[in-house]
Amino acid sequence: MSRVFLLVMDSAGIGGAPDAAAYGDEGADTLGHIAEAAGPLRLPALDSLGLGAAAREATGRVPAGLSGAGGCWAAAREWSRGKDTPSGHWELAGRRVAFDWGYFPREDPAFPADLVAALCAEARLPGVLGQIHSNGMAAIERWGPEHVRTGKPICYTSADSVFQIAAHEEAFGLDRLYEVCAVARRLCDPLRIGRVIARPFLGAPGAYRRTANRKDYAIPPPEGTLPDRAKGAGRAVVGIGKIGDIFAHRGLTAERKGANDMALFDALEAEVATAPGGALVFANFVEFDSLYGHMRDPAGYARALEAFDARLGAALPRLRDGDLLIVTADHGNDPTWEGTDHTREMVPALFASPGLPPRALGRCDFADIGATAAAWLGLPPGKEGRSLL
Repeated sequence: MSRVFLLVMDSAGIGGAPDAAAYGDEGADTLGHIAEAAGPLRLPALDSLGLGAAAREATGRVPAGLSGAGGCWAAAREWSRGKDTPSGHWELAGRRVAFDWGYFPREDPAFPADLVAALCAEARLPGVLGQIHSNGMAAIERWGPEHVRTGKPICYTSADSVFQIAAHEEAFGLDRLYEVCAVARRLCDPLRIGRVIARPFLGAPGAYRRTANRKDYAIPPPEGTLPDRAKGAGRAVVGIGKIGDIFAHRGLTAERKGANDMALFDALEAEVATAPGGALVFANFVEFDSLYGHMRDPAGYARALEAFDARLGAALPRLRDGDLLIVTADHGNDPTWEGTDHTREMVPALFASPGLPPRALGRCDFADIGATAAAWLGLPPGKEGRSLL
């Protein structure tokens, strides 16, 4: 029975979406600008699947180091409003977001006073620090010492629909942080805030480091996503990385975590070797976004792409007859762009299966990727999207 491995290179956009100007992102190009800033990209596996060709479809040019030839590929656009992780993943899984997310204004403080007061009362907090739009590590460096001294968690947001709470794992406690985030999730529901994110860290001033114990508290996705439908049909549905968090732990039969993207690729390779027929394995590789996009580090992003490509190249020959591997992204995060936020971009949709011939599929919608996976697994069509294969 056929299997599908759906891999999301978080934030690996390939050029501004048709509506990028409405988001202030006209001219953003994550992949192309990385190639310009960090030198020619060495991505033989991704290029063989059509990454360069998909980028050319999106922007009219091939990023330095890529050939723009071969592969079975498309360039996908998102229809859901916003440029957030949940809406991108949900639409990749066949369900567009039909509502507007709530966002916090670029003011100081960014959070409503009644929200903060309710959080402090219900979570029994002496107060909170931050309350601004900020890069996460910058917020931790700025308020970390006061947080440890006072027990007040660090709260910050971004241009995305998020309420992020950072706390020291030892001084504040990881379970305590999760409890506070659960309260914040409930309080943020009426505001349509997409995610409350626990951001634990360790270390001392000047040497703080975030840990792998991040936890996202997301609004549940619409009914009928690809994981919902696959699980409902009795299939194994494995979420790797933060997929479980993004889908509110719904539609999955197992979740695999890892300390970094290479550990997540280890988990993926284990599923390639052992997942039963009919399985859907859905993986998110977050470090492109969290470590390099938001931190505006094109050289680091390039190295991460090349490390991922090396692992992908080793994994491709292990696919069985009937397997389909899809490589895509959920939005952009151009590390050369102003600010620290996501960018509204097209994304690659690359398809690999033993015996699958090269094919230029042109442009498609995010939902078409989920529809293609569903058709490959023999599942009935969903409400949105069309199969590309």
